[in-house]
Amino acid sequence: MAHIELRKVHKAFGKHPAVRDFTLSIPRGEKLVLFGPSGCGKTTVLRLIAGLIPPDSGDIRIEGKLASRDGEVLIEPYRRDVAMVFQDLALWPHMTVRENLLFALQMRNVPPTEAEERISEILSMMGMEEYAQKKPSRLSGGQQQRVALARALIVRPRILLLDEPFSSLDLETAYRIRSEILKLHEEAKFTLLLITHDRDEALQMADRVVFMSEGRIIRISGRREAEAYFEELRKRAHRGGKRSSE
Repeated sequence: MAHIELRKVHKAFGKHPAVRDFTLSIPRGEKLVLFGPSGCGKTTVLRLIAGLIPPDSGDIRIEGKLASRDGEVLIEPYRRDVAMVFQDLALWPHMTVRENLLFALQMRNVPPTEAEERISEILSMMGMEEYAQKKPSRLSGGQQQRVALARALIVRPRILLLDEPFSSLDLETAYRIRSEILKLHEEAKFTLLLITHDRDEALQMADRVVFMSEGRIIRISGRREAEAYFEELRKRAHRGGKRSSE
């Protein structure tokens, strides 16, 4: 049984179709990357899976249970055991870093002693120990992004949805945190969906890469096939650039 399944899903905003006839089956524990140009529907797919928006038509199932169908959200987001990091980060501005993390754990009824242990571990992993008592407004964009990642990881979800979560981080920090997420994944086997525009990031993180264009899936590739396709795309772009300069 697939952990997440989308069947013939369509979603439009006004007259603009964001996702069209989208069908995808995601096994439990898979690391899946959504790759494509801005506006191709990647973020909409994550929001549909999270239950933040309903599909206009089609079905979404989580662990075999019907979660959304034809304009209705049937399983609310908080019941899907999903953690999300979107581009707007959505940190609670009136709370310190530690309070942001603690509140996420309290919402999951994690006992206080265990909560403190988890907070200490995740702050160390993210290199944020010295910022625990600061509010988000006192942090840089990259530091805020690390807090948002920490808040998602600390609840140990079964599904983790990440929308370009490393874009504000320097290359070294991004690589280190991606490596830590892969270690956590190896231990916990959560299902991971990641949006990225970065080829190297996609190849480091993915079991499969879903290439999207104009709301549709145009190709699904394993890591090795994806690497070859990325190279093909690079060559096409290079040839196109040469023609335009001539």
